[in-house]
Amino acid sequence: MCVLFFAFKKQSEYPLIVAANRDENYERPTAPAHFWEDEPTILAGRDLMQMGTWLGVSMDGRFAALTNYRDPKESTGKKVSRGQIIQDYLSSNKDSETFLHKLKEHRTSYQGFNLVLGNVDALWYYSNIQDEIKELTPGIYGLSNHFLDTPWPKVERGKEDLKRCIDTSNSIHKDCLFQLLANRDRAIRNELPDTGIGLDWEEKLSSIFIETDQYGTRSSTVMTVDKHRMVDFTERSLIDGEISMAHFTFNISLEKNK
Repeated sequence: MCVLFFAFKKQSEYPLIVAANRDENYERPTAPAHFWEDEPTILAGRDLMQMGTWLGVSMDGRFAALTNYRDPKESTGKKVSRGQIIQDYLSSNKDSETFLHKLKEHRTSYQGFNLVLGNVDALWYYSNIQDEIKELTPGIYGLSNHFLDTPWPKVERGKEDLKRCIDTSNSIHKDCLFQLLANRDRAIRNELPDTGIGLDWEEKLSSIFIETDQYGTRSSTVMTVDKHRMVDFTERSLIDGEISMAHFTFNISLEKNK
Protein backbone atom coordinates (compact mmCIF):
# COMPACT_ATOMS: atom_id res chain seq x y z
CA MET A 1 0.00 0.00 0.00
CA CYS A 2 1.19 3.47 -0.74
CA VAL A 3 -1.11 5.81 1.13
CA LEU A 4 -3.41 5.53 4.12
CA PHE A 5 -5.68 8.10 5.76
CA PHE A 6 -7.67 7.39 8.88
CA ALA A 7 -9.72 9.11 11.56
CA PHE A 8 -9.61 7.60 15.01
CA LYS A 9 -12.28 8.60 17.54
CA LYS A 10 -12.95 11.87 15.73
CA GLN A 11 -16.61 11.17 15.01
CA SER A 12 -19.04 9.89 17.61
CA GLU A 13 -20.92 7.59 15.24
CA TYR A 14 -17.82 6.13 13.59
CA PRO A 15 -14.79 5.70 15.88
CA LEU A 16 -12.69 4.33 12.99
CA ILE A 17 -12.75 5.60 9.40
CA VAL A 18 -10.14 4.38 6.92
CA ALA A 19 -9.41 5.38 3.31
CA ALA A 20 -6.44 3.72 1.60
CA ASN A 21 -4.83 3.08 -1.77
CA ARG A 22 -2.58 0.17 -2.61
CA ASP A 23 0.00 0.86 -5.33
CA GLU A 24 1.77 -1.97 -7.12
CA ASN A 25 3.00 -3.17 -10.51
CA TYR A 26 -0.01 -3.78 -12.74
CA GLU A 27 1.24 -7.26 -13.63
CA ARG A 28 1.59 -8.50 -10.05
CA PRO A 29 -1.12 -11.13 -9.46
CA THR A 30 -3.62 -10.04 -6.85
CA ALA A 31 -6.94 -11.27 -5.48
CA PRO A 32 -9.61 -8.73 -4.52
CA ALA A 33 -10.88 -8.47 -0.96
CA HIS A 34 -12.50 -11.64 0.33
CA PHE A 35 -12.64 -13.88 3.39
CA TRP A 36 -9.66 -16.17 3.00
CA GLU A 37 -10.26 -19.90 2.69
CA ASP A 38 -7.19 -20.72 4.80
CA GLU A 39 -7.91 -17.96 7.34
CA PRO A 40 -11.71 -17.58 7.26
CA THR A 41 -11.83 -14.84 9.91
CA ILE A 42 -9.65 -12.51 7.79
CA LEU A 43 -11.16 -10.10 5.26
CA ALA A 44 -8.51 -8.64 2.95
CA GLY A 45 -7.20 -8.50 -0.56
CA ARG A 46 -4.28 -10.81 -1.24
CA ASP A 47 -0.97 -10.62 -3.02
CA LEU A 48 -0.81 -13.92 -4.89
CA MET A 49 2.98 -13.91 -5.18
CA GLN A 50 3.77 -13.85 -1.45
CA MET A 51 0.23 -14.63 -0.17
CA GLY A 52 0.24 -11.71 2.25
CA THR A 53 -1.77 -8.51 2.29
CA TRP A 54 -1.46 -4.76 2.73
CA LEU A 55 -4.68 -4.07 4.65
CA GLY A 56 -7.24 -6.22 6.37
CA VAL A 57 -9.73 -6.67 9.17
CA SER A 58 -10.74 -9.72 11.18
CA MET A 59 -14.10 -10.87 12.48
CA ASP A 60 -13.04 -9.99 16.02
CA GLY A 61 -12.37 -6.38 15.00
CA ARG A 62 -8.62 -6.37 14.53
CA PHE A 63 -7.49 -3.96 11.85
CA ALA A 64 -4.05 -3.62 10.29
CA ALA A 65 -2.52 -1.74 7.36
CA LEU A 66 1.04 -1.50 6.12
CA THR A 67 3.00 0.79 3.81
CA ASN A 68 6.53 0.34 2.54
CA TYR A 69 9.25 2.75 3.63
CA ARG A 70 10.82 4.11 0.45
CA ASP A 71 14.58 3.63 0.39
CA PRO A 72 16.06 2.50 -2.96
CA LYS A 73 19.41 1.82 -1.27
CA GLU A 74 17.99 -0.79 1.08
CA SER A 75 19.04 -4.37 0.48
CA THR A 76 16.24 -6.70 -0.64
CA GLY A 77 18.08 -9.98 -0.12
CA LYS A 78 16.85 -12.68 2.28
CA LYS A 79 14.00 -10.65 3.73
CA VAL A 80 10.62 -11.90 4.93
CA SER A 81 7.60 -10.58 3.01
CA ARG A 82 6.12 -7.58 4.80
CA GLY A 83 2.61 -8.66 3.81
CA GLN A 84 2.95 -11.60 6.19
CA ILE A 85 2.88 -9.20 9.15
CA ILE A 86 -0.77 -8.30 8.55
CA GLN A 87 -1.83 -11.94 8.32
CA ASP A 88 0.13 -12.83 11.46
CA TYR A 89 -1.56 -10.06 13.45
CA LEU A 90 -5.10 -10.62 12.20
CA SER A 91 -4.91 -14.32 12.99
CA SER A 92 -3.16 -13.82 16.33
CA ASN A 93 -4.54 -14.03 19.86
CA LYS A 94 -1.90 -11.61 21.15
CA ASP A 95 -2.93 -8.11 22.15
CA SER A 96 -1.62 -5.35 19.90
CA GLU A 97 1.17 -4.13 22.16
CA THR A 98 2.49 -7.63 22.80
CA PHE A 99 2.42 -8.39 19.08
CA LEU A 100 4.37 -5.21 18.28
CA HIS A 101 7.04 -5.89 20.89
CA LYS A 102 7.55 -9.36 19.42
CA LEU A 103 7.69 -7.88 15.92
CA LYS A 104 10.21 -5.31 17.13
CA GLU A 105 12.57 -8.13 18.10
CA HIS A 106 12.59 -9.30 14.47
CA ARG A 107 12.44 -5.89 12.76
CA THR A 108 15.60 -6.45 10.68
CA SER A 109 14.02 -9.50 9.04
CA TYR A 110 11.92 -7.16 6.89
CA GLN A 111 12.53 -4.32 4.50
CA GLY A 112 11.43 -0.94 5.80
CA PHE A 113 7.76 -0.67 6.70
CA ASN A 114 5.15 1.37 8.53
CA LEU A 115 2.40 -0.47 10.37
CA VAL A 116 -0.89 0.71 11.86
CA LEU A 117 -2.87 -1.86 13.84
CA GLY A 118 -5.40 -2.25 16.59
CA ASN A 119 -9.16 -1.86 16.89
CA VAL A 120 -11.80 0.78 17.64
CA ASP A 121 -10.61 0.98 21.24
CA ALA A 122 -6.86 1.41 20.68
CA LEU A 123 -4.63 1.97 17.64
CA TRP A 124 -0.86 1.64 17.44
CA TYR A 125 1.85 2.70 15.00
CA TYR A 126 5.25 1.11 14.46
CA SER A 127 7.99 1.57 11.86
CA ASN A 128 10.96 -0.76 11.86
CA ILE A 129 13.05 2.20 10.66
CA GLN A 130 12.17 4.50 13.57
CA ASP A 131 11.85 1.46 15.87
CA GLU A 132 9.43 3.11 18.29
CA ILE A 133 6.04 1.71 19.29
CA LYS A 134 3.44 4.47 19.63
CA GLU A 135 -0.13 4.32 20.88
CA LEU A 136 -2.20 6.79 18.89
CA THR A 137 -4.44 9.44 20.40
CA PRO A 138 -7.72 10.48 18.76
CA GLY A 139 -7.03 12.37 15.55
CA ILE A 140 -6.79 12.40 11.78
CA TYR A 141 -3.67 10.74 10.39
CA GLY A 142 -1.92 10.25 7.07
CA LEU A 143 0.74 7.75 6.07
CA SER A 144 2.61 7.25 2.81
CA ASN A 145 6.10 5.83 2.27
CA HIS A 146 7.90 7.75 5.00
CA PHE A 147 6.79 8.01 8.64
CA LEU A 148 3.32 8.68 10.08
CA ASP A 149 2.19 12.24 9.31
CA THR A 150 5.36 13.15 7.40
CA PRO A 151 4.09 16.29 5.63
CA TRP A 152 4.44 15.16 2.04
CA PRO A 153 2.01 17.12 -0.19
CA LYS A 154 -0.31 14.19 -0.81
CA VAL A 155 -0.40 13.28 2.87
CA GLU A 156 -1.38 16.83 3.84
CA ARG A 157 -3.93 17.01 1.00
CA GLY A 158 -5.52 13.70 1.96
CA LYS A 159 -5.78 14.59 5.64
CA GLU A 160 -7.51 17.85 4.78
CA ASP A 161 -9.91 16.07 2.45
CA LEU A 162 -10.65 13.41 5.05
CA LYS A 163 -11.40 16.12 7.61
CA ARG A 164 -13.75 17.76 5.13
CA CYS A 165 -15.49 14.44 4.41
CA ILE A 166 -16.26 13.70 8.05
CA ASP A 167 -16.77 17.20 9.48
CA THR A 168 -20.12 17.87 7.81
CA SER A 169 -22.16 15.47 9.94
CA ASN A 170 -22.03 12.23 11.90
CA SER A 171 -22.89 10.29 8.75
CA ILE A 172 -20.40 8.81 6.30
CA HIS A 173 -20.41 9.60 2.60
CA LYS A 174 -18.36 6.92 0.86
CA ASP A 175 -18.34 8.85 -2.39
CA CYS A 176 -16.44 11.66 -0.68
CA LEU A 177 -13.84 9.20 0.62
CA PHE A 178 -13.43 7.48 -2.74
CA GLN A 179 -13.13 10.89 -4.40
CA LEU A 180 -10.31 11.66 -1.96
CA LEU A 181 -8.56 8.44 -3.01
CA ALA A 182 -9.05 9.19 -6.72
CA ASN A 183 -7.14 12.49 -6.60
CA ARG A 184 -4.58 12.42 -9.43
CA ASP A 185 -3.12 15.89 -8.80
CA ARG A 186 0.66 15.80 -8.61
CA ALA A 187 2.74 18.05 -6.37
CA ILE A 188 4.76 20.88 -7.83
CA ARG A 189 8.42 20.05 -8.10
CA ASN A 190 9.74 22.36 -5.41
CA GLU A 191 7.46 20.61 -2.86
CA LEU A 192 8.62 17.09 -3.66
CA PRO A 193 10.55 14.98 -1.14
CA ASP A 194 13.93 13.53 -2.08
CA THR A 195 13.84 9.81 -1.35
CA GLY A 196 16.57 8.85 -3.81
CA ILE A 197 14.42 7.78 -6.79
CA GLY A 198 14.94 10.86 -8.99
CA LEU A 199 12.79 13.90 -9.58
CA ASP A 200 10.67 12.39 -12.37
CA TRP A 201 9.57 9.45 -10.24
CA GLU A 202 9.08 11.63 -7.17
CA GLU A 203 6.60 13.62 -9.26
CA LYS A 204 4.83 10.53 -10.65
CA LEU A 205 4.38 9.12 -7.14
CA SER A 206 3.29 12.43 -5.58
CA SER A 207 -0.42 12.02 -6.35
CA ILE A 208 -2.79 10.13 -4.08
CA PHE A 209 -3.96 8.02 -7.03
CA ILE A 210 -0.95 6.97 -9.11
CA GLU A 211 -0.94 6.18 -12.83
CA THR A 212 2.17 5.26 -14.82
CA ASP A 213 2.80 2.80 -17.65
CA GLN A 214 3.65 -0.19 -15.44
CA TYR A 215 2.93 0.83 -11.86
CA GLY A 216 0.06 2.54 -10.11
CA THR A 217 -2.93 2.37 -7.81
CA ARG A 218 -4.38 -1.14 -7.92
CA SER A 219 -7.09 -0.78 -5.27
CA SER A 220 -8.91 1.80 -3.18
CA THR A 221 -10.47 0.77 0.13
CA VAL A 222 -12.92 2.55 2.40
CA MET A 223 -13.64 0.95 5.77
CA THR A 224 -15.68 2.21 8.69
CA VAL A 225 -16.45 0.79 12.10
CA ASP A 226 -19.43 2.38 13.81
CA LYS A 227 -20.22 2.77 17.51
CA HIS A 228 -22.24 -0.46 17.40
CA ARG A 229 -19.13 -2.27 16.11
CA MET A 230 -20.51 -2.80 12.64
CA VAL A 231 -17.77 -3.05 10.01
CA ASP A 232 -18.46 -1.73 6.51
CA PHE A 233 -15.69 -2.59 4.03
CA THR A 234 -15.68 -1.54 0.36
CA GLU A 235 -12.86 -2.13 -2.11
CA ARG A 236 -12.58 -0.93 -5.69
CA SER A 237 -9.78 -2.79 -7.41
CA LEU A 238 -8.07 -3.18 -10.76
CA ILE A 239 -7.68 -6.87 -11.57
CA ASP A 240 -6.36 -7.92 -15.00
CA GLY A 241 -7.32 -4.56 -16.43
CA GLU A 242 -10.90 -4.70 -15.14
CA ILE A 243 -12.45 -2.70 -12.29
CA SER A 244 -14.14 -4.85 -9.65
CA MET A 245 -16.09 -3.92 -6.52
CA ALA A 246 -16.22 -5.88 -3.27
CA HIS A 247 -18.45 -4.90 -0.36
CA PHE A 248 -18.84 -6.56 3.03
CA THR A 249 -20.57 -5.76 6.30
CA PHE A 250 -20.42 -7.67 9.56
CA ASN A 251 -20.71 -7.19 13.31
CA ILE A 252 -17.54 -7.68 15.29
CA SER A 253 -17.48 -10.86 17.31
CA LEU A 254 -15.79 -10.59 20.69
CA GLU A 255 -15.43 -14.32 21.21
CA LYS A 256 -11.77 -14.46 20.15
CA ASN A 257 -10.83 -11.70 22.59
CA LYS A 258 -12.42 -13.25 25.66
